[in-house]
Amino acid sequence: MAYPGQGFPGAGQPPPVGPYPGAPYGGGPPPGPYGQPPPGGPYGGPTPPPPPASPPAGNAPPGVDPEAFSWFQTVDTDHSGFISVKELKQALVNNNWSSFNDETCLLMINMFDKTRTGRIDVYGFSALLRFIQQWRSLFQQYDRDQSGSISFSELQQAFSQMGYNLSPQFSQLLLARYAQRSPNPSIQLDRFIHICMQLQSLTDAFREKDTALVGNIRLSYEDFLAMVVTRML
Repeated sequence: MAYPGQGFPGAGQPPPVGPYPGAPYGGGPPPGPYGQPPPGGPYGGPTPPPPPASPPAGNAPPGVDPEAFSWFQTVDTDHSGFISVKELKQALVNNNWSSFNDETCLLMINMFDKTRTGRIDVYGFSALLRFIQQWRSLFQQYDRDQSGSISFSELQQAFSQMGYNLSPQFSQLLLARYAQRSPNPSIQLDRFIHICMQLQSLTDAFREKDTALVGNIRLSYEDFLAMVVTRML
């Protein structure tokens, strides 16, 4: 995935249509992790928890925001100097105060894990906070009824505005797979991030094969498996 210069600004503007004119499947890039985060705590929920008493700003490593450094120290419960999937999951909550699911936390850790150790350092964590803030801003734009979750119709509108040409049947499939189990299924922030990250990754993989941009490709069984394994696991 590409980040610098391609992320959504997270400032209330709708995301652009996918940057590949003529591609029948559409899809724009995900928010980049390098923009400035909006004010407030980085973890979400109806009332984000206030940051703990932080060390002096001068103690933050070069290039790391002091508030992000303060959060890092709080989330790093074992004081290892790294954030694991378990520690990240304990720190992140949805609007209904449910914890982020394991799959989404693992995807995000892997995205910012430059050492391939399954953990992120303070620099990766700082970038991850900005990434989450931008996704939260985007999520709130699509949560048009301000319910704290995204319904089927809102998910359809989100895909359309992001440039994806997806059928209602496919959106319903995603809702059935990722929605909360309730009389009115809806998507929480963690699942929204998960869906969009995987959808963009698979779209990129498809586009690499669809050189003529016709919306159809021929794949062998093993090529199909390789595409899924390299992009989703």
